[in-house]
Amino acid sequence: MPDHESYSELIQKVRMIDILTRARVTGQQAGVHISLFRGQGAEFSDIREYIAGDDIRAIDWKITARYGIPFIKEFVEERDHTIYLVMDISGSGTFGNTTSKFSMLLSILATISLSAVRYNDRVGLILVTDRVEMFIPARSGRNHAIHLIQSAITHTPKTVGSDLRPALSMIVQRIRRMSTVILLSDFFIPNCSKELSMVKKHHDLLAIRVSDPREEELLDIGLIELEDAETGEQILIDTSDLMVRERYQQESARHNQEISLMMRKYRIPFVNIRTGDEYLPVLEYLMKSRPGGEL
Repeated sequence: MPDHESYSELIQKVRMIDILTRARVTGQQAGVHISLFRGQGAEFSDIREYIAGDDIRAIDWKITARYGIPFIKEFVEERDHTIYLVMDISGSGTFGNTTSKFSMLLSILATISLSAVRYNDRVGLILVTDRVEMFIPARSGRNHAIHLIQSAITHTPKTVGSDLRPALSMIVQRIRRMSTVILLSDFFIPNCSKELSMVKKHHDLLAIRVSDPREEELLDIGLIELEDAETGEQILIDTSDLMVRERYQQESARHNQEISLMMRKYRIPFVNIRTGDEYLPVLEYLMKSRPGGEL
């Protein structure tokens, strides 16, 4: 899959991400903190006497009535979280000016995976084109996270098509435990509203889109031949024609709006990250936009 960057460069990038992630977690600095993904809730711990300032909603009224003084229930937040990363590895991921969308998606996947490991969260991976190419069940541990990243780097897709519906359907069918599902894609895909709705009913769902600035507008550089990386279709266009450039920009804006509206409809936290940009602040914004979320 890598095009602009060799495997060795990608692996070196993953190593750097690993070092940076360790530094953030070890030093308790601001950085990626995935441990606050919503899990199964809170687990009952103990009962103690009420102290002024305690939440009255935690009062155990049966025990209070029995002893004549208020008692409250104590709970411990459940820290056992499961994260599934759904990574789009279709042909359009090879596109990019200096950095391919695939490389950017891989960097984000590596950052989330290695950050989650620091807090003993379980991470799983689904690689998808227009079919599920690989499914790796969620487990914890650094070796497992490295295995996920290496699988994403070295896997050769069977097709170049793009469709998230098979992966979303698999999640509904096979992942019973409530998990955090993170979609990583450029979202040049068929409409998947039905499948998104089904996943959203049972899981915590987030979406990260990676795009390239050149997908949003055409530069005036004369006649060029464009090829669809997924269908192989080629077309010759004159970029010096203002109407052509405007029509291209309008179609790009329409596509972006359709994605945003779909995510808004199902209340799915969603961000767009451009290739070459610093993505950690955007990830931080995404997590903090969720109830209880934090990086």
